[in-house]
Amino acid sequence: MMLRSLLISKSCSLAISALSVLSATWASGQAPAPAPAPSAYTLEDVLPSLTFDLPVAVTTAPGDTERLYVMEKSGRVQRIDGWRGPNPTKKTFLDLTLPKDGKLQNNASECGLLGFTFAPDFAKSGRCFVYYSLRFSRKLHQRLSRFQVLPGDPTKADPASEQPLITQEDAANNHNGGDLHFGQDGYLYVSVGDGGGGNDQFDQARFIDRGFHAGLLRLDVDQRRGNPPPNPHPGIARAANGRAFYSVPADNPFVGATSYHGSAVDPATVRTEFWATGLRNPWRFSFDAPTGRLFVGDVGQNAYEEVNVVTRGGDYGWSLREAQHPFPLGPSGETLPPDFHPIDPVFEYPHNVGLSVTGGVVSHAAGLPELEGAYIFADFATGMVVALREASPLWKDEMLMREPGISAIGVDPQNGDLLFANLAQGKIKRLTRAPAVPVSAQ
Repeated sequence: MMLRSLLISKSCSLAISALSVLSATWASGQAPAPAPAPSAYTLEDVLPSLTFDLPVAVTTAPGDTERLYVMEKSGRVQRIDGWRGPNPTKKTFLDLTLPKDGKLQNNASECGLLGFTFAPDFAKSGRCFVYYSLRFSRKLHQRLSRFQVLPGDPTKADPASEQPLITQEDAANNHNGGDLHFGQDGYLYVSVGDGGGGNDQFDQARFIDRGFHAGLLRLDVDQRRGNPPPNPHPGIARAANGRAFYSVPADNPFVGATSYHGSAVDPATVRTEFWATGLRNPWRFSFDAPTGRLFVGDVGQNAYEEVNVVTRGGDYGWSLREAQHPFPLGPSGETLPPDFHPIDPVFEYPHNVGLSVTGGVVSHAAGLPELEGAYIFADFATGMVVALREASPLWKDEMLMREPGISAIGVDPQNGDLLFANLAQGKIKRLTRAPAVPVSAQ
């Protein structure tokens, strides 16, 4: 995830407060555009009476503007009723800390409850999907599962209803990705990291036939007619008849692939679930509904953080490069494959500016029309909240404000307001204009 290991703990607020004084000067000499005023924007507490245990996402159910859901890294999805009023209440919607076939791994670096989303037909089907870390047989695993609400009670998910889809053994506890969203096509998109360690030490990022690593997956959880089953993999759960619990969209880019990066691959071993490849640790992605574009914040290794607009079959370079720059410390060294055509990020920034990108959303907030169409993202460590606007070759940036600890950005479906999860503070906040500073105080 975007959180550096030393930061991801309840005491991380102390560390990130120190990091927030880092210089805001680009190594390349390109400085961020100044904010309109030092206090042009601020984050206000949406739920002053409530706190959360390491919140890593905030969302709503399709068609429901009255309930808010907050995902806690420690293992619970909290439902907030009456969140717009003076007396909101917090109730547990899903609890993954309960006994199960494995123990939730929520206290190791970047592990825990990492992703959660509702099916588009949630009001009818009661389905939701979760990505989380667990330990069994003395080994760490990352799991994608489906849950159902309790019979007769759509306000709670039934822990006993869990149906794992993919459970993958994990050699390290960092770089897990784990974000989940349904696209406008009705398919489930899943972000996966390179498997952890440093410098792609397990050599998993440069391949499409070594497991679910370093990219975005696209799954058909409805198993529509005409979509093929996934290729064999030990981590794919199967019913008694041998059938997996999802299919692969027939138009996924690597269905039937016979080569990758210029080397031959066996179509029967390719992870046809891949939609895009070459992402080191995609921490938070989103779809912009009006345009359908898919934005990803990808956490860098030694020098750069990046924001990508992801397209079908796109290769974003890791671990052959970091952002737009050569990366000789990876398993390939300085040798590039014969067929390597990575897509450049739309924006990058060096590590003297920020250390850990938190992917965001495109703003359509009715109350902030000046930000319409801008992509808003944050840096977890330095606290930058930045607006990107489309330009060439790299998008133009505007620094809006700073607040360390931002782990995710969501949207209020009623008015488009941007909702920020602050892991360090345990709070959910809203981006708004800061109060005007009196002239006498300037």
